[in-house]
Amino acid sequence: MSNQRPLAVVTGASSGIGAATARTLAGAGFEVICAARRTERIEALAAEIDGRAVACDVTSEDSVAELAAEVGDELRVLVNNAGGAFGLTPIAEADSEQWRQMYEVNVLGLMQVTRALLPALIASGDGVVVNVGSTAGRIAYEGGAGYTAAKHGTQVVTETLRLELYDQPVRISEVAPGMVHTEEFSLVRFGGDQAKADAVYAGVRDPLTAEDVADAISWVATRPAHVNIDELVIKPRAQAAQHKVHRE
Repeated sequence: MSNQRPLAVVTGASSGIGAATARTLAGAGFEVICAARRTERIEALAAEIDGRAVACDVTSEDSVAELAAEVGDELRVLVNNAGGAFGLTPIAEADSEQWRQMYEVNVLGLMQVTRALLPALIASGDGVVVNVGSTAGRIAYEGGAGYTAAKHGTQVVTETLRLELYDQPVRISEVAPGMVHTEEFSLVRFGGDQAKADAVYAGVRDPLTAEDVADAISWVATRPAHVNIDELVIKPRAQAAQHKVHRE
């Protein structure tokens, strides 16, 4: 393993956008620390891309501290991808624990990882933070209040970081995908109900793939040092808005 490669960290790297991003950044010349809770998956991924696997639960301060210790003194890129949606119920039937979990991972987890790794990002002289948000962080839709509230939080934390670090050698960006068909996102949201998960994408010929989003993240992270992509919203052609999707 060469120490000459710049270092990147990707949270939620065990599947979907996170795993695709780890592969894409490795292909762009980074040594990637793959961070997630499922150690078998990230160990296999790290072996594939000549990276490192670090078991990490972003909602645990102790776990995040262990990640920071593994990172060391300098870090070039942090991709805060760990997140998730749980449930699709109206507020009148909301599950408090699901809302709490969404806020913990999408907002508090993002904050804890960023806070822990900022010194190393600044020390690199050209750090980049890419937070993976969502179009759900920009618009409301029925049944989505818990997730949209959490992803609005992701967006606002990103905007605030940009203001607070304006005089530091760190760029702050958000990549906000719309409809992405990954193997787990909707399945997790619907508690393992495959039929409900499949219905989300029914008739949509070409939703985004994890690789599409990873490509966007890598592009943001590899701009020249003076270029800050504040936000990049990426949707499939079939999706004009949350409620306006072409289905065949």
